[in-house]
Amino acid sequence: MQITFRQLRLFLALAETGSVSAAARVMHVTQPTASMQLREVSQSIGLPLYEVISRRVHLTEAGHALARTARAIAGEWDAFEQRISGAKGLTSGRLKVAVVSTAKYFVPRLLGSFCKLHPQIDISLEVLNRDHVIARLRSNLDDLYVMSMPPPDLPLEDHILMPNPLVVIAPAGHRLAARKRVTLAQLQAERFILREKGSGTRMATDAHLRELGFVPGAVLELGSNEAIKESVEGQLGVSIVSRHALGPHHEGLAVLPVQGFPIQSKWHLVWPKGKQLSPIAEVFRRHLVEEAQGWMGGR
Repeated sequence: MQITFRQLRLFLALAETGSVSAAARVMHVTQPTASMQLREVSQSIGLPLYEVISRRVHLTEAGHALARTARAIAGEWDAFEQRISGAKGLTSGRLKVAVVSTAKYFVPRLLGSFCKLHPQIDISLEVLNRDHVIARLRSNLDDLYVMSMPPPDLPLEDHILMPNPLVVIAPAGHRLAARKRVTLAQLQAERFILREKGSGTRMATDAHLRELGFVPGAVLELGSNEAIKESVEGQLGVSIVSRHALGPHHEGLAVLPVQGFPIQSKWHLVWPKGKQLSPIAEVFRRHLVEEAQGWMGGR
């Protein structure tokens, strides 16, 4: 097979963007050039690698296999470049991190000091729901991942990053907001506004409520913490959210001192087991752990 490294990079861009034109932009070539190069790759392999349906690229089985191979080769090359740069005293490179949506309330702050220390490093931060982060984790698309409920079926390197307490919130003027102690039974008549099923917060919430033997009388599901906070503030019901989602100021909302809460969830920093972190990813991992500990101590 006669395939160049640049052609592998182009095919990998195609696999990750799902579009020939987008892959061409990533590789800084024209679309006709990208199309020609991709045809050459398919001809060299001798099997169809993708098909276009409704203007969207869908990889064949051979295409998925080539994408995995190209990703592994590109990852090894990037790590090699970083090691050579480090030997020369340079600190340039690229770091890719994917986090679940609730982690957006603290991860960017932890990234700040790292960016100041290493201004030449390009950082890609993907903020997605849990299912999409797990999909990227399965495909090994990023260096590191932050989530509260790692998938139990994947072999992972798993490090506890920091606590993720889940608290019960209500409108600031709620009838129970001034109480020193509230029982779940007192909330039986309330509508519970919860994250969608499959989110880490919802999974931890459902497991905890089952353990306590409590079944909400009515449930409204919403797909974002912002929508939940707005709905609670608008007196549509109460909710269970990460304390991090409230930030330092949450006028219009009250944290209820409910018996059995907060739920003691945790944030995890994970990556596929057996994966060798690049030098930059390893430096960032240590930095993230140190900053998280310092940030929690400061809070």
